[in-house]
Amino acid sequence: MARLEGGPRRWLVVMAKEPRCGAVKTRLSRDIGAVAATRFYRNIFANVCRRLVPDPRWRTIIAVSPDRATGSALWPEGAAIIPQGPGDLGARLQRVLDWLAPGPAIIIGTDIPEINAERIAAAFRLLRSHDAVFGPCDDGGYWMVGLRRSPRVRAIFADVRWSSAHTLADTRANLKGACVALTHPLEDVDDGASYRRLGAAGARVILPGQRHREDTRQAPDNDQRGGIIL
Repeated sequence: MARLEGGPRRWLVVMAKEPRCGAVKTRLSRDIGAVAATRFYRNIFANVCRRLVPDPRWRTIIAVSPDRATGSALWPEGAAIIPQGPGDLGARLQRVLDWLAPGPAIIIGTDIPEINAERIAAAFRLLRSHDAVFGPCDDGGYWMVGLRRSPRVRAIFADVRWSSAHTLADTRANLKGACVALTHPLEDVDDGASYRRLGAAGARVILPGQRHREDTRQAPDNDQRGGIIL
């Protein structure tokens, strides 16, 4: 794939999965049901895109999985859509960074309801004076990683134990000698307890292409932990 060029030299990458029932939020599905978990994923993704894609301070890239989903009509207008490609999460994250033209880049997932433009802008400001920035999660992972990517693109995702209490520490171990900043921790929604704790069951958002409001609430008897939260 050709390197992405053009636009402002700040890159915001959203790692996303095609929102098919049973393919997303599998841990949450075990608590609230697959249908409700998929609806929640779609709603949170729509909210993140509504807040971030139109912002002129960066160019938004949506890196999707599986690769064939790049042609889906579900992705929002105004963002470039690219495939994540094969490999584990570390390989896919590194590939995305290597695709981008020079400039600072931030990568986020789609499981954090509290992500907004102010948090992303603050992270980019930290990259003016730091080599890397992380948004930690309480479970040992992170909801955001950003790299200044100057004078070079660092390879920081080797030998990381993803979806574990060691994810952030392993990634930071690959940044020896670098100046690293941490932002305010946020909670990811990956099980029924976090779903209810953040009030996610009552969240209401406008879905792309819809005029009505979609409610994430679902009856508890319907059939249905960290790394970067993808």
